Amino acid sequence: MTRTERPTVTIVVPARNEARNLERVLPELPDVHEVVLVDGDSVDDTVATARRLLPDIRVVRQTRRGKGNALACGFLAATGDVIVMFDADGSADPAEIPDFLAALTAGADFAKGTRYGAAGGSEDITPLRNLGNAGLNGMSNVLFRTRFSDLCYGYNAFWRDIVPVLDLPAVERVARGDGLLWGDGFEIETVISCRVVAAGLTITEVPSVERRRIHGESNLRTFSDGFRVLKTLLAERRRATLLGRARRAGITTLRPHLPTPRFDLAEDRAS
Repeated sequence: MTRTERPTVTIVVPARNEARNLERVLPELPDVHEVVLVDGDSVDDTVATARRLLPDIRVVRQTRRGKGNALACGFLAATGDVIVMFDADGSADPAEIPDFLAALTAGADFAKGTRYGAAGGSEDITPLRNLGNAGLNGMSNVLFRTRFSDLCYGYNAFWRDIVPVLDLPAVERVARGDGLLWGDGFEIETVISCRVVAAGLTITEVPSVERRRIHGESNLRTFSDGFRVLKTLLAERRRATLLGRARRAGITTLRPHLPTPRFDLAEDRAS
């Protein structure tokens, strides 16, 4: 893939039972190379609604549970030069996508949305989540020597050629227990941010205003997901340390090369 000043764009939209929200969200999206909807076994009209509103939308079924797995499936299916992570609940403003693209074409590898920039904000965050985010953000800056202002925000964009660097759990793996592998849950934004930092890639923060969810309740669980993010920070710090030692020893990876996944991520055309 060659990076250009006018990249093609894939918008990856993970969704589970978001039909009512997609009625509002999808018509707002700009005309881009492709929109990939990753469906998490919805029992409402999520897929049918998406296809009615955007006949050219690509629909991918996620292979396990959780937002992280949904995003990994979407990243694998994407064909655009740039991938935009976009929530289906209406919280992300599509009018901000050009700002993310501007950061990438100006030289960033990863454009990280922040609600705490000069022009950022949130219509949805609670005081408790705000406090938790501040604590986790401060810890990440100490552990990784970064200057993030908003670690956990999920509105981000990046060049597709960095997907291998993220080294997310392979989509064809089978999960046991709660059905989640590490990186499959809401900790995904933290995993991605930590791995981009560990790889030494260039990050630019982009001010963003988080809008209020349109319909329904968030699947985010403040305490359990916050604890999962905390564990992720510690685990990713250890991983970054091991990777640094391996590189200095001339080793380029800590795990063997994975075979090409056999799971079929082709568009599901069933109505």
